[in-house]
Amino acid sequence: MFEIDRRKLVASLALTGASTLTGRANAQQPLQATPNGAPGFSHDEVLRRARELASVPPGAAPALPEPLAKLDADAWRDIRFRPERALLSNNNSAFRLQTYHLGASYRRPVTVNVIRDGIATPVPYSANLFDYGGTKFERPLPVNLGFAGFRLLYPLNDPRSMDEVISFLGNSAFNFLGRGQRSGVSTRGLAVNAGGGDEAFPFFREFWIETPEPGADRITIHALLDGDEATGAYRFELRPKKDSTLDVALTLFPRKAGAKIGFAPLASMFFVGENDRRARPDDRAEIHNSDGLLVHTGAGEWLWRPLRAPAAMAVSAFMGKNVRGFGLMQRDRNFDHYQDLDLAYEQRPSYWVEPVGDWGEGHVELVELPTGEEPADNIVASWVPAVPLEQGKPFSLSYRITSTLDQARLSPDGRVVGAYQNEAKPQGSTRFVIDFAGGDLAFFMNEPSAVEIAATAANGRILKSFVTPNPHTRGFRAGFDVQLDPGQSTDLRVFLRNGSRALTEIWTMPLKGD
Repeated sequence: MFEIDRRKLVASLALTGASTLTGRANAQQPLQATPNGAPGFSHDEVLRRARELASVPPGAAPALPEPLAKLDADAWRDIRFRPERALLSNNNSAFRLQTYHLGASYRRPVTVNVIRDGIATPVPYSANLFDYGGTKFERPLPVNLGFAGFRLLYPLNDPRSMDEVISFLGNSAFNFLGRGQRSGVSTRGLAVNAGGGDEAFPFFREFWIETPEPGADRITIHALLDGDEATGAYRFELRPKKDSTLDVALTLFPRKAGAKIGFAPLASMFFVGENDRRARPDDRAEIHNSDGLLVHTGAGEWLWRPLRAPAAMAVSAFMGKNVRGFGLMQRDRNFDHYQDLDLAYEQRPSYWVEPVGDWGEGHVELVELPTGEEPADNIVASWVPAVPLEQGKPFSLSYRITSTLDQARLSPDGRVVGAYQNEAKPQGSTRFVIDFAGGDLAFFMNEPSAVEIAATAANGRILKSFVTPNPHTRGFRAGFDVQLDPGQSTDLRVFLRNGSRALTEIWTMPLKGD
């Protein structure tokens, strides 16, 4: 196994650090003197670096060598890290570290450091770390090239084999997995002006990975964020398991005032769903990594908002104080609804964000973008504080993300398991049919008159509504007709209740009259 030679520390600092930090105010590596005089690493160093970085103007990305800049996506994918050269193995750690090669759309070099015995050592780029497959270069690449990102492997699905458990690649994007999951929804360090024409993409410019103790089932990663609007120091603690968790603590140092900052941003793809009337690209009825946004409000309500691929960008806000959680969910786990043997959309995880402490006033924002191709992420959900960040004033936040296939603990009452939309009479009205199941709904199957529908519209008119038992789901089917004037918009809310007691989460959807 390849491990860092500490005697080459000074040389590797010069080689690896130069590619991303040359000429910047914080070009030093995160080494500091401990009380006994030995060098040691502390997260305070990342905080210091972020603070100093915010005090100087943003720098331009360094130019990639031409052969790498000209690589297409297929040629880049042909470059693979050699598994036998993976790091973190010599401490009997269960984790393995592999890096990604620069090239194609991954043009910004990042520095990857490994911390062992308190010493942070950069991983030097070397061509012999990679198998280049069919991708050839006429001349050797620079020795101070850096990397595009990295991934960690762990015996997640089988104790005899290593599986990717987290990957950082491209700007501040990363994703992580639990057992039996396939990559789908992802997250970012930060969202800036998401959905707007001035959207910006901060990036992680350097990482520090702590070598786990022997037998440890968790790993800690530190990261330095850079961007035109803010810099930041991040600390991640990953626990791989059936439902893997990632604890995130961050401190931002705003460079500018006025930007819309989205925290704990989640990005996903929604192309075709069960209620779409658009032409499908092939015989698959559904194509999506997530099918809805779930919000647990500070007031204790559970809101379910189905996702769409709209004809024009749509932004929805769910206001409230001290949100308890939100996530982009993949509820539909039925293979028959996707019929995709290769992409396995039914195995895409849901990401659930839970704040640590009170986040105060703000809103969960959902941005839905039109899309013409399947792989593109066109959905972004994040938490946006009510008061914009102030230039030069640090802002700290902590949260946990859970990657899960099983959502039993979320929305503990009845939940939406299907929703359908049709034209209705009179002309210009729309009928919505929603299936609820779970919670106490099965208890009321023999006394359906005890269950009533609560349907409201901010504008327009609810013409009629009904609720009836659904023996196929052991729940209830609710329906209502709504009419809007041409051009009028409304927000719909529907749930089931027994007297004053809510039996289900709240299904919500915006609607615009034709």
